[in-house]
Amino acid sequence: MNVENEKKRTAIALGDFDGMHLAHKTVVTGAENSIIYCVNNKFSLLQKSLFQKRYPNAVFADFDEIKNLSGREFIENIIIKKFNAGMVLCGFNFRFGKDASWSALDMRKYLEEKDIWVRILEAQDYESMPISSTRIRKAVKEGRINAANEMLGYNFTYESEVLHGDRRGRTIGNPTINQHLPKGLTVPYFGVYESRVLINNISYKAFTNIGLRPTWHVNEPLSETHIFNFNGDLYGQTVTVELVNYLRKEKVFKDVNELKEQLNYDKSSII
Repeated sequence: MNVENEKKRTAIALGDFDGMHLAHKTVVTGAENSIIYCVNNKFSLLQKSLFQKRYPNAVFADFDEIKNLSGREFIENIIIKKFNAGMVLCGFNFRFGKDASWSALDMRKYLEEKDIWVRILEAQDYESMPISSTRIRKAVKEGRINAANEMLGYNFTYESEVLHGDRRGRTIGNPTINQHLPKGLTVPYFGVYESRVLINNISYKAFTNIGLRPTWHVNEPLSETHIFNFNGDLYGQTVTVELVNYLRKEKVFKDVNELKEQLNYDKSSII
């Protein structure tokens, strides 16, 4: 690396970025080719594997490295020495340092004396209240997936391996793929959703049941998806599912015919 590149300053966006919702996006789009530094790696709204695919410029904090740093040490060790920042972007409510003792304004005051520009982004509202990961998680848990998607700026999405199931869906004309919900991801309200499934970069319409499948008495929550106009074998593959719209609650059917009628109705409501 030559001297010129060594001295080149970077732009760094700071935040927890859980889900990378609309308010987060105003932070990361504030600088071209900015580094996204995720200080809290919970990923309850967008799992880490998907986050990495969408934001290859992301750097994930080592909690042991930063947990005991004071605000001043965080700035000196991380922002200046680690990233050689020339510009920093963050939200108005960003706090850092041990016990969250420093604010975004404290950081601006400290860094501007070092000729490092700090841009603080204001809140972005949805239905007259600031968008936050907490609000989005609540909406997902309550089945208000449309509201969650609007605040995220994209459909609530997850990916996981397709499991070998009991193949009951095939016996009633609705073959499905079964998937465990990713660990740590906010579990959507149980029920049936209009969904989209991404296979080989092609998006297929589908409907997805999240829950315990009460008709079959299954104890572990699963994602069970019927994909329209697709007949391939997906066992063992990692498949991406997007939840688009909440259709109905789970319910117990008196027999297979009643279940088939309901599934056909669900499908007709999407097509």
